Amino acid sequence: MNNAFLPITKQEMEERGWTQPDFVYITGDAYVDHPSFGTAIISRVLESHGFKVAILPQPDWKKKESIRVFGRPRLGFLVTSGNMDSMVNHYSVSKKHRKKDAYTPGGVMGKRPDYAVVVYCNLIRQTYKDVPILIGGIEASLRRLAHYDYWSNKVKRSILLDSQADLLMYGMGEHSVVEIAEALDAGIDVKDITYVAGTAYKAKNLDTVYDYEMLPSYQEICSNKRTYAESFYKQYTNTDPFQAKTLVEPYKETEYVVQNPPAKPLSQLEMDDVYALLYTKKYHPSYEKLGGVPAISEVKFSLVSNRGCFGGCNFCALTFHQGRIIQTRSHDSIIREAKEMTNDPEFKGYIHDVGGPTADFRQPSCEKQMEHGVCKNRQCLFPTPCHNLKADHSDYLILLRKLRKIPNVKKVFIRSGIRFDYVIYDKKKDFLKELCQYHISGQLKVAPEHVSDSVLKRMGKPPHAVYERFTEEYRKMNEKLGMDQYLVPYLMSSHPGCTLKDAVELALYLKKINHMPEQVQDFYPTPSTLSTTMYYTGLDPRTMEPVYVPKSPHEKRMQRALMQYRKPENYEIVVEALKKAGRSDLIGFGPNCLIRPRKAADGNQGLTGEKREKTRTKKKTIRNIHTKKAGKRRR
Repeated sequence: MNNAFLPITKQEMEERGWTQPDFVYITGDAYVDHPSFGTAIISRVLESHGFKVAILPQPDWKKKESIRVFGRPRLGFLVTSGNMDSMVNHYSVSKKHRKKDAYTPGGVMGKRPDYAVVVYCNLIRQTYKDVPILIGGIEASLRRLAHYDYWSNKVKRSILLDSQADLLMYGMGEHSVVEIAEALDAGIDVKDITYVAGTAYKAKNLDTVYDYEMLPSYQEICSNKRTYAESFYKQYTNTDPFQAKTLVEPYKETEYVVQNPPAKPLSQLEMDDVYALLYTKKYHPSYEKLGGVPAISEVKFSLVSNRGCFGGCNFCALTFHQGRIIQTRSHDSIIREAKEMTNDPEFKGYIHDVGGPTADFRQPSCEKQMEHGVCKNRQCLFPTPCHNLKADHSDYLILLRKLRKIPNVKKVFIRSGIRFDYVIYDKKKDFLKELCQYHISGQLKVAPEHVSDSVLKRMGKPPHAVYERFTEEYRKMNEKLGMDQYLVPYLMSSHPGCTLKDAVELALYLKKINHMPEQVQDFYPTPSTLSTTMYYTGLDPRTMEPVYVPKSPHEKRMQRALMQYRKPENYEIVVEALKKAGRSDLIGFGPNCLIRPRKAADGNQGLTGEKREKTRTKKKTIRNIHTKKAGKRRR
């Protein structure tokens, strides 16, 4: 059975000689047995400890019998929405249905329900009243306590309560799931498994809970936004496994959700073991006739180097999920996987990525972290780098050099993103040199996110001057190497704190660098981020300062349009935005102007709406006729 898929049908289970699985693992994704998919990792980790795991991908949530494929599992159900929160998977920031689901065969949308974890768990409870249900993955992890839900515009209860699950595993889960599985296997009742790090559970009283911090009640945070912000910040500063306390969130007099401290990070040996498990690195063959699973293309020839991120961007949930402590695989582990990759018939010589949440983080930000944990109320890079920060790319460079030397490897790309501020804080410039020389092709994508320092402050990003310094160092390095390569900045509109004046400042910067983004990233309030808390409460939870929040769809549209001010279809709304921001001076012919007056722009001043469109169409038709006539004359 080496490198065989885990069973997804009863027939496949019986072919293994099983009469009953230990766990049935329900996932909102198709079954892809690749370590970039959480379901694959957890199921293979359990398998390596002797447990029988059957995978039930994308069951029909409208039918009770879809849960009964494998019968009642011996130990329990595992439930996840998949690699994404189901609501983010389904909806754009404007709450419109997305057209494709990369985690479903053929990219078909609609194969999982909204709020998938809750729906799946309630379906199990209707079918098996007392079977243990363990939930995990990104949707459960980020909704483990009461949270603002953007799609319903409400503060929702802990997902533990709405799902009727018994235990919630937050974070990456390898340590937690094995400890829980072994406890269940030993005959311990799931209600008594209250001691596992990285889990949350329900309690009727606090008689056996020690050294905990009491959070405001659900009723209090629903009725007072400041209380919500204060509660969230307590949770946010309680994500370090070395210092964190148990958190208790009360709902009723006899209903509490208790969150244990996070699980310890994996050691390098443990990371290597996880990535050395018997993955097939493919999607299940039954999906072939449906067109395969699109998401595999992004990761098939990429290498995971690390986990965790000490970058601390406020709009990112990594602090809440993976934590700030960097965990890495050894060079040998990564090289071994890369060599195996070159034997794949579809490998063309290009390794697409070597990274993780942030590619160039290959070590803890400072030496004390692995002993004392991360600082509770301080960031490593924001607003300025901590004096204890170790900005050093030496280990990453050595790894990249080894990968470049592997036979049949033509190029090793870095696509998962680098921290440009971390690069310039490294006094040695070897990494920047080799990055430009070997690991990009024509352009480098980086994420300054904005140019207004007041907005960057709310984002948890360094001041714009730091990015300007990086662009200069990048330009000089390419000049020194005799290479003509560009920077492509990722920028965000409508983040809390961003006014129309800030959006205009960003548009002027785009004009200065002669860049117009093809797509605009609008701020998306996802569960359990600092930025989402600002969006909901109008307060910065770090300082309790009031924060301006652009919420109206029209203002958000204006901010997006300013980033694409050159598009003809954006002309009217850009004019409106400039006037509203008090920047009518940018409508004209001067070198700093963003747009020209309408008369000069298309000769249609005085016309509006349908008449203007008819005039444009008529002019376009006339131009086409003249072009055709000229072509005939030339022939």
